[in-house]
Amino acid sequence: MIDLSNSKPFAKGGNRNCFRHPDFPDRCVKVMLPGRLAELRARAPWYKSLVRDSHFDDNAREQAGYRQRALKHAGPESPVWQHLPRYYGIQETSLGPGSVSELFVDEQGDPSPTLEYYLQTNGLDAEIKNALQQFESWLRATGVLTKNLLPHNLVVTKKSGNPTLYLIDGLGSAAALPLSEHFEISRRRYISRRIERMWKRIHWELSDRNIPWKTAERL
Repeated sequence: MIDLSNSKPFAKGGNRNCFRHPDFPDRCVKVMLPGRLAELRARAPWYKSLVRDSHFDDNAREQAGYRQRALKHAGPESPVWQHLPRYYGIQETSLGPGSVSELFVDEQGDPSPTLEYYLQTNGLDAEIKNALQQFESWLRATGVLTKNLLPHNLVVTKKSGNPTLYLIDGLGSAAALPLSEHFEISRRRYISRRIERMWKRIHWELSDRNIPWKTAERL
């Protein structure tokens, strides 16, 4: 078991705390917030009352995302890992089940900043624009399925002096039907829509945000 009793989270998402692994500092452990599963279930529409807890569990959804076709048989040298953390599965911790994956760090050894932070600090400069274009090309080439590509779910790490993006959350398909998992044309269309929304979100982040994101997404 991973003992997190003396650890403090270095980041907190909407549903999970993120800890540095006490035994492997190059790994991240994500644990659901206390009581969050029950809270999500209570807020869900009535027709979801019979679904399993895994439907509300970000760790279970992340595990399912890593089981998608594009990653299922990926070897250690596969190009899919060019923009994804390596995954070590769900492991028991002193705070409950934890999703364990690769942790990316900056030059000082601290967890890498998010794209959201980078944009707030540097804007859409040439370096990060190039990194985004490389990330976009990687998505199309590998066929990796993601949910909405939000800036706070991408981290920026320097590789050979240049920023590189890694998706640390939001892996898997958001579609109600698994067409993109089984049909190539559906996969390409799905990925193109995610990329389009990614750029919309980035430009919204850099705007005065005078309209809500959900409204901007539909424009």
